[in-house]
Parts: sequence; C-alpha cells; structure tokens
Amino acid sequence: MGSTINSILADLPPGWAHHRLDAAGADPAVTRVLVLEAADFADNSEALASGAHPDVRSALVCLVGARGRAAVPAIGRLVQAGAAAVAVKGDRTPEAEELCRAAGVGLLLVAPEVPWDRIVATATSRVNDAEPQAAAMALLEEDLFALAQTTARITSSHVVIEDAANRVLAYSTVSNNIDELRMASILTRRGPREYELMLKDLGAYREMHRTRGVVRVPARPERGLRERAAIAIFAGERIMGYIWLQETGEGFGDNVTYALTGAARRAASELIRYRNQQSVTMHEDRIGRLLSGPAEAEAFAKTLGVAADAPSCLLLVSVSPADAMAEDAELVRGQLADLVALHAAAFKGSAIVGQLRGRTAVVLPALAARTDIAALRSLGSLIVADASRHLGVTAFVAVGRIVPSLTALRASHDEADAVLDSLLRGNGLQVAAIGDVETDVLLHEAVTRFASSAFRHRALTELLTTDRELAETLAGYFAASMDVTACGQAMRVHRNTVYYRVAKAERLTGLDFGNPSHATIAQLHLGLWSRGALDGAGAAS
Repeated sequence: MGSTINSILADLPPGWAHHRLDAAGADPAVTRVLVLEAADFADNSEALASGAHPDVRSALVCLVGARGRAAVPAIGRLVQAGAAAVAVKGDRTPEAEELCRAAGVGLLLVAPEVPWDRIVATATSRVNDAEPQAAAMALLEEDLFALAQTTARITSSHVVIEDAANRVLAYSTVSNNIDELRMASILTRRGPREYELMLKDLGAYREMHRTRGVVRVPARPERGLRERAAIAIFAGERIMGYIWLQETGEGFGDNVTYALTGAARRAASELIRYRNQQSVTMHEDRIGRLLSGPAEAEAFAKTLGVAADAPSCLLLVSVSPADAMAEDAELVRGQLADLVALHAAAFKGSAIVGQLRGRTAVVLPALAARTDIAALRSLGSLIVADASRHLGVTAFVAVGRIVPSLTALRASHDEADAVLDSLLRGNGLQVAAIGDVETDVLLHEAVTRFASSAFRHRALTELLTTDRELAETLAGYFAASMDVTACGQAMRVHRNTVYYRVAKAERLTGLDFGNPSHATIAQLHLGLWSRGALDGAGAAS
C-alpha cells in the first residue's frame, strides 16, 4: 500500500489543493494519513517535551488548528520528525516552503473552504489502494462500462462517464465517429485541461450544477469538436461525476434527456456503493473483531499495534431516522463515517473507526488515566456540530462506559446500543452516556419485556385505546413527572383541566397514580400505547 502526493492531488477536484513543491521535483511516498493538531507541536507542548508525539514517518500529516504563517513552527517540527508530507490550510508561506524543500518533504496547500474530512477520506482511499480496493474498482468499472454501452446504444452516441475530478471511469465502444478530444480523453483517462477550461468558460458545468438537467454544448468545427450533451451525477447535494454524450453523425434524438437522466441516477448509485466500500472508515471487520470476544480482541489489538490492557471506550454514531430515509442516505453514511474518523483521530491517534450493524462505531483504545466521560461527551458534541454544519444532518452519539481494557469492550456494547436507541427515540439529547438516559433506557427495557406478556390491565387498556384525549393527557402527565402545571403548559391547557382528566382516568380505571406500583403499571401501558402496540387481546386484571 502507498501513494504519492501528486497521485492524491489528482484525486481531488480542481482548486481544492495545490502542491507547492512541484518545481523542486518533490513527490514523496506516503503510506498513511494522520490528522494532528498544530498545538501538539508547539515548542512548549507536553507531547514534545516527553517525546510522546506520534510517529509521522512516511505519513501525510493533515495539520489542523493553524493556518498560513501560524503553522510554520509546527511544520518545522514535523519536518524534523520525518513526515513525508504536510497538508495545511492558508496562503502560500515562503518559510514553510523552504523548510519542506530543504528536507524533501511535500507541502500541500488546502483551500480554506474545503472540509478536512473530504481531504482525509480522499487521501486515505488513495493510500490504501490495495487488492480489495482494486477488486472493487474492477467491479465498478464493469458496471459503469455496461451502463455507458447501454446509454450509447439508446442514444446512438458515444458515451463517457467521468468522476468529479474529470477522470474517465468508463466509455462506450470506440468507433471511427469520435473526435480527437474524445479519443485523447479515452487514451489518457482524463479530459484535456484546455477543453475543461473551455467548457467552464462556456458555462456548461455551471449550468449542469444549477439545473441538474441535460446541457447541450454546440459543435466547434474549427476545433474539430462534435456536438455534446452532458449531465452531472448527483447524490443529494454532492456532485459525483458527469456523463458526456458525443453525437456520432446523425445528431441527438428526442430521447437524450430521458436516457441521460436515467443513466445519471444509475451511475450515482454505483459510485456511492463503490465510495462506501473504499472508505477505510466503512470496514466492518475491525470493529466486529474487537467486540467478538477477549481472545480475538487481544489478538487483533496486537495486529493494530495498540495496547489491549489499557482503559478503552466505545462510541456509536447514527443519523436521525428522517436522515436515514433520505435519498442520499447511503452517501451521507459514508461521509459521516469519514467525519467521525477525522474527529476520532484528532482525539486519539490510535482510534479505530468502522461500521457495526449500520451504525458508525469508534473504539478509543489506551485512554489516558485522566480521560473522563465529560471529555468523550465533548468529542461527541464536536461530531454532532460538524455533521450539522458540513453534512446538513442531525447526528446522535452514544458514549459507552470507559472499561479497564480493550478486551472488556464487548460488555459495554449493548449498553451503548441502548443509549443510542434512547437518543433516536427523541429525548431531547444528541450526545449521552448511560448516566444521562438511564431511566429512559430502563423504562424502555421494561416496556419491551412487558410487550411479550399476555397480561394487560383491562380498564386502563380500554381507556387508552378508546379515549385519545385522556391517553394524551396521561402521557403528558407522566412525561412532566406528574406535575400538573408543567403538563398543562406543555399541552396548552389549564392546570385544572389536567387535574380533571387525571382524576377521571383514575376513576375509570380504579388506579391511584400517587401509588408507585399503580404509576408503574400506567407507564408500562403508556409505553406500548405510544408505539401503537397496545390492544385488549389477552387483557386480564
């Protein structure tokens, strides 16, 4: 596995980053990607003083927390430590360039508006381009080539499918009716830069982005270019690539718009699937092995090079049910995993991120003795905030217990799962540990077990299933901890109305809600009622 700065740069959309050391011929080999805080490499940092800073040899270090000239001291330290390359945001800085050039270290300047998680995901995908990824790419190309051929047949044209960086992914069968531009694109697997700029000047890309529709580009006989039609491949708001049609002598038929629209939707699903398979944060086997049992966890910890006998923690992350049903949910799932991986790596360099039963899981091994739940909640809050800011989704983070060793993580999984389920049910929190939602988790567990029981309180069941007003009042009453004033305010009714309805419910059911046992019975039934799972079958007093 491995890559170079220039090959990573080639995977990024134009304008995202610039390699400042091309003139010096520096294109160092990169075998891994790290995300580090500039403050950790300040002259007086504890990590440097203790020699505990991470090993950066052969790594592309994404330096966060400082830009431009402010990042120079940290860059100098990274150069001394043997980093292969440094990526930093901000303007060109001669001092940083000189430091890197003298040591043969790559320097990548990232545009300020580009999210770090996108840079990290792209670089990591390129660096980890091993056999499994190559096999997945072969499958993707097979599907896209078949799509290009089908689209060409339907539209009687030549078809090229590109990614967002204008690299050719697939094309239809080459014929004698393609122009020199298209032939050059196929041979080099990338459209000539001169033509890309011309299309931008003509507004073709801007129009595709704006309308999401088919754009026609007139023929340019003076340049030997035939007429073209194109459409952008969207996944939600993100552009995954483009499909280009070149007419082959008879012009375009009336079905071009229909065919291109369908082809773009199909290509989007294939590109999303491939992207999620490629993202290292989407691997399920790593988390599964760590949670499968003590022996397997210990063996895998040795493979990863992390301590198995030190305090560890499991975090689970998910999006809201509404976001999980969105059109671009699969893409967002991968993007969220990348974002989580970035924050987890910044928090703990040895963090392990993967997928577990459709949720993003984070294992934080070898935690410092001073690490507490509050620090982990802060990490969760950063993930939630950035998921909203950069992905436009509502995320939830469950913080598991800090257990004494990596091999004990399995015992905390069910608890973290229950905490995340509680958050997704909508208790007003987005980040929580078991101590924050313990009552809700226990009540939900009790209601779940009660659901399998054949016994129901007959009068209460009848009331809840036949009188919606009283049922909603009781639900609000218990949600307000039996505070009639708070319940009335939440329901926008007078507190005396709440008194009357609660008293009526007690009279009709024979229950006394001031009695703890009776209140528990009511809440168990209300739990089923809120799920729409309460009926009178098998009810007994």
